Amino acid sequence: MDLVIMAAGMGSRFGGLKQVEPVGPNGEFILDYSIYDAKKAGFNRVVFIIKEENYDLFRNTVGKRIENVIDVDYVFQDINNIPSFVDIPEDRVKPWGTAHAIYSCKDKVKNNFAIINADDFYGYDAFKTMASYLKEMNTKEYCMVGYKAKNTLTDNGSVKRGVCYIDNGYLVKLVESSIIEQNGEIIATPLNEEKGFTIQEDDYVSMNLFGFNPTLFDYLEKKLNSFFEENINQLEKCEWLIPDVVFQAINEKEAQVRVLNTKARWYGITYREDKEKFVKQINEMIKENIYPLNLWVN
Repeated sequence: MDLVIMAAGMGSRFGGLKQVEPVGPNGEFILDYSIYDAKKAGFNRVVFIIKEENYDLFRNTVGKRIENVIDVDYVFQDINNIPSFVDIPEDRVKPWGTAHAIYSCKDKVKNNFAIINADDFYGYDAFKTMASYLKEMNTKEYCMVGYKAKNTLTDNGSVKRGVCYIDNGYLVKLVESSIIEQNGEIIATPLNEEKGFTIQEDDYVSMNLFGFNPTLFDYLEKKLNSFFEENINQLEKCEWLIPDVVFQAINEKEAQVRVLNTKARWYGITYREDKEKFVKQINEMIKENIYPLNLWVN
């Protein structure tokens, strides 16, 4: 099984390339812990989606030290990999979004696969749950690991999460939102600027840990042109996002999306102030023998 790691975006709020910001005692990064957990859960190949100009940085930091324990491949998310009728604005620098990132993998990934963000800590239970389901998942299904909202918050500000609406174990709707805890309540404000609403601490949210089969690439191929046609006047800032594609596939009855629950807790560095707490938590997990002191020393 393949684990596709989306690492082409820069950490704008954190400042810099936060995917390669050390958090472990021996210089490990967040994605080192994700790869360690994924391998333990049964994944046997990692595919990094990166910008081509970051290849040497990734290969020399992450890639080389894991190449002897798991298969590693790279895909470049190219801003020019779009329909010929689209003229890219001069000031467009950022990639076209997570759906375009996954689309970039169409020639590399041939089996059921999972995707994650490079800069989020997902926890072993999430990877174990995902791997178990991927082994049996049929071609008309996708899946998603759902986290309890209370397990995905930071004390330092709002975070982007997909608020899940679930019916009989399947995803019905996914509302991409900015969520924050205020005065004992968790407030979700949709990114489409609709009115904010309260969610419960045990409501499920998405952290972009999705599982797909290769039929997704055919669906993305069909939707690529329509995305750019619909956003032809917003090319400076528009993004083609994988949660939007998933919701579209649900509405068009192209696939059902099974929600897999996890007890795992998210950690990440959305803000600089998050790092100290995260590093402390990693050290606690090392003391509890959840992780070895040095991940990649046999």
